[in-house]
Amino acid sequence: MKTTARFGLVGLVLIALAGAGYWGWRSFGAVGDAPKFKLGKAEIGPLTSAVSATGTLNPVVSVQVGSQVSGQIKEILVDFNSPVKVNQLIARIDPETFQYRVRQAEADVEAARAALGVQRAEVLRAKANLAEFQRDFERKKLLVERNFLSSAEREKAQSVLDAGRAALQVTESQSKNSEAQVRQREAQLGQARIDLERTAIKAPVDGIVVKRSVEPGQTVAASLQSPELFVIAKSLTDMQVETSIDEADVGRIRKGQKASFTVDAFAGRDFVGEVIQVRKAATVVSNVVTYIVVVSAANPDLTLLPGMTANVRIVTAHKDNALKLPNAALRYRPPGATDEKKSETTVSPAPTSTGGTGGGQAQLRERLATELKLDADQRAKLDAIFAGMREKFQAARDLPDAEKNRAQERNRAEIREKVALILSTEQKLRYAEMASDAQAARAGGGGGSGRIWIMGEDGSPKAINLRLGITDGSMTEIISGEIKEGSEMIIGQQTKNGGKASGMPGPRLF
Repeated sequence: MKTTARFGLVGLVLIALAGAGYWGWRSFGAVGDAPKFKLGKAEIGPLTSAVSATGTLNPVVSVQVGSQVSGQIKEILVDFNSPVKVNQLIARIDPETFQYRVRQAEADVEAARAALGVQRAEVLRAKANLAEFQRDFERKKLLVERNFLSSAEREKAQSVLDAGRAALQVTESQSKNSEAQVRQREAQLGQARIDLERTAIKAPVDGIVVKRSVEPGQTVAASLQSPELFVIAKSLTDMQVETSIDEADVGRIRKGQKASFTVDAFAGRDFVGEVIQVRKAATVVSNVVTYIVVVSAANPDLTLLPGMTANVRIVTAHKDNALKLPNAALRYRPPGATDEKKSETTVSPAPTSTGGTGGGQAQLRERLATELKLDADQRAKLDAIFAGMREKFQAARDLPDAEKNRAQERNRAEIREKVALILSTEQKLRYAEMASDAQAARAGGGGGSGRIWIMGEDGSPKAINLRLGITDGSMTEIISGEIKEGSEMIIGQQTKNGGKASGMPGPRLF
């Protein structure tokens, strides 16, 4: 009986081991199986690249109305949202003090004019005395010549005549001084009247009062700067969004680009506009550099209000029939695959290297020769062009940043002009297409080279190198490469238990 029990126990152990082995085979046997790939397809369709940011809605013209004189607010004639016309009276400062200043200035003018009249009378009297002295001198001079008077009498008459002339000059100078005092008093009177007029606060433009900062009885002081009393928006039917664009994206923004935006107050409603200004003044906050981009915003029904936060989307590039692929295909890397960059230069018909030397230039020359189908003579001329520009690119590399970018752009423009001279008409058309694709790719935030993986004939992943165009964040345009519409590519990989495979780094565009 003990032997039978012993054999039964051994049998149970063997059965348990067999079950554990089968479970292990079922669970871990798939490790050596071929992985399952998730595939995506290339397709043709519209592709839009855009830059998103937030901004604040403001009137196109907003005027701050202040006061040039100090005093107490006597009355306010408008309120928030009041429509106003140009030169309309909107507030008044107590004018009593300024009225008395006008009266005092008027009295000063009258006194100055009276003093001027006295001086003019003195001038006339001095002229009359001078004429009498002149006649007396002439008589005595004649009598001396006839020996009826001594020469001392003539000399005395001469002295009196000279004194009369001096007195006339003095009175004429005093008269001119009185005239100047009259003009001075008149100027003071004019200033007093202007200050009196400035107690009446008037609207400088047609518009709507969007802000009122004072109340009746409040005292305003305009000693150092004009205090703000009102803010008048010239027209709320034309608004603008002032949005901050990061320095990495501002190079893609151009005047005239279409834009759309939403506001939280009207969820689900899209408003349209366009870029009307890219301001060159940078704003630096916490070492983050941004630039103000102004987007127009029509507001015919006065729905939008100043100060609202707008979520702006600026379209930087758009293509209606672009061959595009999922960005997940560009991010995928099979386990064990190398992650080396292609040595090929970025998409541009002119060099972007700052030095003008190295493998990138050689790859660019080869691409131009291949895609433009240059003959031997044209290849030689192309090599001479690049060789001649090498020193200029090297010199630009040592310049300060502000000058380096301009120098490099001049060098690239010079190369484009020289390359165009050696091309035929058909080659120039193709060269222009390459330049257009490069510009669109840069404007769309894409461009450059990329690598994807497709299923090879042996069932293993095969790398394909592509030239890329614009991107919208989820799809990227294919400019050239061995991919056509409907071509499948690997966008992911799963193990048998459903987990994601390793070897899939973050987004990368070559």
